[in-house]
Amino acid sequence: MEKDIFVEKQGERKGRLTLVLALATLISAFGSSFQYGYNVAVVNSPAPDMQNFYTSVYESRNATVTDNVLTLLWSLTVSMYPLGGFFGSLMVAPLVNNFGRKGTLLFNNIFSIVPSIMMGISEVVGSFEIIIVARFLVGICAGLSSNVVPMYLGELAPKNLRGAVGIVPQLFITVGILVAQVFGIRSILGNAEGWPIMLALTGIPAVLELLLLPFFPESPRYMLIQKGDEKYAKKALQRVRGWQDVDEELQEMRLEEQSERAEGQLSVFALFTLRSLRWQLVSIIIVNMGQQLSGVNAIYYYADSIFSSAGVKDNDVQYVTVGTGSVNVLMTLAAVFIVETSGRKLLLLIGFGICCAACVILTVALSLQDNLQWMPYVSIACIIIYVIGHAIGPSPIPTVVTNEIFRQSSRPAAFMVAGSVHWLSNFTVGLVFPFLEKGLGAYSFIIFAFICLATFIYIWVVIPETKNITFLEISKLFAVRNKMETVVEAEEHKMKEPEVREDRQDVITAF
Repeated sequence: MEKDIFVEKQGERKGRLTLVLALATLISAFGSSFQYGYNVAVVNSPAPDMQNFYTSVYESRNATVTDNVLTLLWSLTVSMYPLGGFFGSLMVAPLVNNFGRKGTLLFNNIFSIVPSIMMGISEVVGSFEIIIVARFLVGICAGLSSNVVPMYLGELAPKNLRGAVGIVPQLFITVGILVAQVFGIRSILGNAEGWPIMLALTGIPAVLELLLLPFFPESPRYMLIQKGDEKYAKKALQRVRGWQDVDEELQEMRLEEQSERAEGQLSVFALFTLRSLRWQLVSIIIVNMGQQLSGVNAIYYYADSIFSSAGVKDNDVQYVTVGTGSVNVLMTLAAVFIVETSGRKLLLLIGFGICCAACVILTVALSLQDNLQWMPYVSIACIIIYVIGHAIGPSPIPTVVTNEIFRQSSRPAAFMVAGSVHWLSNFTVGLVFPFLEKGLGAYSFIIFAFICLATFIYIWVVIPETKNITFLEISKLFAVRNKMETVVEAEEHKMKEPEVREDRQDVITAF
């Protein structure tokens, strides 16, 4: 009976997408997440022109450029970005705990504006070293933003919109990739004259975020639970929710604060030693590794050659690539609208399942491509299907899951671990795949298919559905798997007295 009342009360007032929440989401996602995607793809199209610049600068110093030296310099230019992303991830926990979520995003703009200026003037000053250093700095920006934006928005959003709002950063990452692909068209900026401008444009979103984000509130959960500033938290909630009565949600935050008071802010070391967080930690490691090691970068690596073999003219491949990027954006946008009805787990399972099947079929298609005239078209279909599968699940959902399965005290350290795994896996693929492709050729996709399958099985068995439930309720789901039922029950018993009096408030809690 009491549970029925709980459900009924819960349906009385759901959180809504207010103007403040919508603008905070758009500004933080465009100012930070967009840059991540933009800088992933920005060096692809102008690569030949940039390499010519590297050669001319090197030779102007009375030295001869060998193929090995040029390959090394270009590899450094590309790999410095994920390496910077890894170091940025290591900075997440100390920065968000001291500066807050919004404060960290504002501070992070330094790592975008400074390198954008450096890359913009690199041709004028005749230095490729500036580009390499700038790529590392803008990688730090991406490493921070890829973790802090989902954390910030996940703590601002009501629980019935938490998944949809949490996918918006990934949506802007795909938009950033698409914009870089469009700008990279040779008739626009992907040429010898335009590439410095193209690299420097990454600073514009950062400047806009620096000007506009200060007008929006800091995370209310951070201010109440970590800073103890209930007055600020209440005002922030009132602005974000669009109504004055936020006592119910504040009460839920107080309950979480009480249950975590003894823990304090958990370090990464503590995260690895606590039995109560064991399966949550394993889950974010597996899902983030699966996301990056599933072959998405390899698919893009093969895309141009597959399109060419299917008869697409060399000059037209760039437009087909833009079309693939458009599919990526559209499917991620679709995920925003279906995640709250379909759930996180189902989208992950469908996504990894599609990617696994696409990798297997692509292996067969690439093997038979020279023997059957129509087989390259099957390869193109596999690429598009793979992009669709990755865009609806493996790309956007891991950050949503990371945000939801950890509570306030452990969330910064969890994002630090997840981000480090994400960027290390990204770096590893970039380092290893060229050798893998040289040794195995098309059969390298069988390895990616196996990784997708293993991740699929893990998600099916271990990860629970987390849509539309509070952080405390999610903790209870994992407590059973961690064999910590008694601890959770003790916490509930400790919190039972205020819950009896404030039952309605806990019900309408929005995250």
